Formats: sequence, structure tokens, C-alpha cells
Amino acid sequence: MAKSNGTENTAVNLIGIGTTIQGDIKSDGDFRIDGMLIGSIESKGKIVVGNSGKVEGEIRCKNADVSGKVSAQIYVEQLLSLKATSDFSGDLKTGKLSIEPGAKFTGSCEMNSGDKNTPAKKAMHEKEKGGPK
Repeated sequence: MAKSNGTENTAVNLIGIGTTIQGDIKSDGDFRIDGMLIGSIESKGKIVVGNSGKVEGEIRCKNADVSGKVSAQIYVEQLLSLKATSDFSGDLKTGKLSIEPGAKFTGSCEMNSGDKNTPAKKAMHEKEKGGPK
């Protein structure tokens, strides 16, 4: 998890192994999931899904590292990294995408790293304003 320059919330939140949460989570800080989340998670920071982590629903964040199993819609403003142990199925919109050899990916991807208005940024801002126009 990255350190902040002091102006942002530096809280690191954790869903531990053996914990299941059903519902929606919204956080200003970074988030690590080693347990299971059924629902949506939105963070202004980085979301990490550990090797034992599972997410079913929706992920919206600035950056994300996925090592576990994710069945979700993902919107990442900057960089999404699918690690070798990851198993992703769903649709994703991101600025940049990194997929390590061995990662499983099933779904669609929309990516645009050269544009300030990436598909993920647009989707996140539409949600803040109450939906697409």
C-alpha cells in the first residue's frame, strides 16, 4: 500500500481470512480483502484482493492489485494488476492493465491510458452524479 503525502486519508482497511461481508463499502483509504465480499466496494485509494480473497459484485477505485478470485465489474482509474494467482471474470474498465502469466481472465476490457477521461473515470463520475446521461 502506498504512503500518502499527508493530505489524504492513510487508513488501511482489512477484511480478514474467514470473514464474509455482504453489502456495500465506501472508503477514502486503501482496502485489502483476504476474506469474502459480496456486494460493492468503492475507494479513493488502492484495493488489494489477496490470494485468499474473493469478491462478487463491483469494484471502483484508483488502483487495484488482484491475486484472488473476483467475479465483478471493475472500474479502476489508473492501474489494474492481475497477478499470476488471480482468477477474474467480469467486465473491466481501466486506464492501464497489467496481467501476469498464469492469471485467469474471462470477460471484456475497455482501456485507455492516454486519455485523462478514461472509461473508468467516466464511469466513476457518472455514479457520483447519479448515473449515465
